[in-house]
Amino acid sequence: MTEPTLPHADTALTLSLPDEPATVRLGGALADLLRRGDMVALRGDLGAGKTALARAIVRALTGDPDEDVPSPTFTLVQMYDTPDGTPVYHYDLYRLEDPAEALELDLEDALADGITLMEWPDRLAGWLPRDRLDITLGTTGPTARRVTLAPAGAWTRRADALSALRKDFAA
Repeated sequence: MTEPTLPHADTALTLSLPDEPATVRLGGALADLLRRGDMVALRGDLGAGKTALARAIVRALTGDPDEDVPSPTFTLVQMYDTPDGTPVYHYDLYRLEDPAEALELDLEDALADGITLMEWPDRLAGWLPRDRLDITLGTTGPTARRVTLAPAGAWTRRADALSALRKDFAA
C-alpha cells in the first residue's frame, strides 16, 4: 500500500490492529471523539478496511451494534441517525468521476450539520475540507491492519485525545 504524504504528518499516529475486533474497538474509540461538523477521510487500497472501520464508527454512534451498515459503493451515500439527533453520513466516492458531482450528494449539508465519514476522499480533489481527520488503512496480514490517524486543521487541537489511543493499539 502506498500512503499519501500528508501535510500534517508530523501529528500522525500509527496503530496496529491485529483483527476485526480491534477494528471495531478503534471505531468505538473514534466515535467517542466525533462531534457535529466533523469529517473523517478514509484512505486505503481496495480491501484495506475502510468500510469495516466506517461500519464500526456508525454502529458506535447509533448505539446499535446490529445496525445494518451497507457499503455505499453504489448509492454513494448512506445516512444514519444518532440518539442525540446528529446525522451521520457515510460516503463512498469511488465511482465519482467529477468532484462537482459531490454537490448533488448534499455534501455541503453533511459537512455543516452532521458527522461525515468519507471513503475515497481524494475524488474530491481540492474540495476536501481543511478540518478533518485523515485515516489511512493498509493490510499487514489476513486480518491485520496498520492504521495512520493524521489530524488536519481544527482536528490538530484533538491530537492529545488521538494519542491516548496509542495505549490500546500497539504500533
